[in-house]
Amino acid sequence: MSVIAVTAASGSLGSEIVKAIRQHFSDETVIGLARTPANAESLGVEIRPGDYTKPSELESSLQGVNTVLLVSGMAHPDERIGQHRNVINAALTAGVEKIVYTSIQGAEEGTGFSPIVQSNRQTEADIRDSGLQWSIGRNGIYIEPDIEYIDQYEKSGEIANCAGGGLCGYTTRPELAFAYAQMLTDRKHNQQTFNLHGESLTQLQLTDFINEAFGLNLSYRKLTVDQYREDRIAELGDFLGNVIAGIYEGIQLGAFDNPSQFSHAAGREHVTWKDYLQKLKQDQS
Repeated sequence: MSVIAVTAASGSLGSEIVKAIRQHFSDETVIGLARTPANAESLGVEIRPGDYTKPSELESSLQGVNTVLLVSGMAHPDERIGQHRNVINAALTAGVEKIVYTSIQGAEEGTGFSPIVQSNRQTEADIRDSGLQWSIGRNGIYIEPDIEYIDQYEKSGEIANCAGGGLCGYTTRPELAFAYAQMLTDRKHNQQTFNLHGESLTQLQLTDFINEAFGLNLSYRKLTVDQYREDRIAELGDFLGNVIAGIYEGIQLGAFDNPSQFSHAAGREHVTWKDYLQKLKQDQS
């Protein structure tokens, strides 16, 4: 039995990973780290302080931990490299044996998302150079935001973005959580990097799946990158708007159409999108 610490445990991905470890590896002890511990108390595990900007706090919270999951931070790219290094250094000082990192796929140059991808690649390099045992996942794009936008899609009658006919490797947080639970607990994943996503879809295919599952008649409309960036900035502000537009530009460029190693990491196939969307519809009925 080992002690596993999950950072950002109050977040959407971190909390799912805590749940997956408890469900599938009940012999392991799980500790959650959170910037605001009170926000993670509902997980039913020990919660310790885990602010990425506080090295001494991280070092204290990682005492007695064998393996730590580092969930990529949400700070500006220039800041997150140093914050991630705080976690890596605290793990080294505290005697942690292994670190697992939730990285991302995406275009490394030329889009509004690229600075974030570059910062993640730097953290990957820092982890590989740390001397710790490690395993890295490069997450595909969450499909959940498209589900959360269905009401808005239905009002407009369409899905509109700049991805065009580019294929995108989509995934879900619960599927990622299952894979990371295996990566945290099985040594066969050590010193390996995995692309983690399911079947790649074009936006037209995604639209068809949503139409079939929810009984809609949405169409897909391709925007230029500039048009989509302007639309996203108007709704989300400069930073996030540029990031989202950069993601979809990356889809158009093929940066998310990569071979998936999900089945190798998870020990099973990724859920199919037909099954996923049909279950969502059933759950809402």
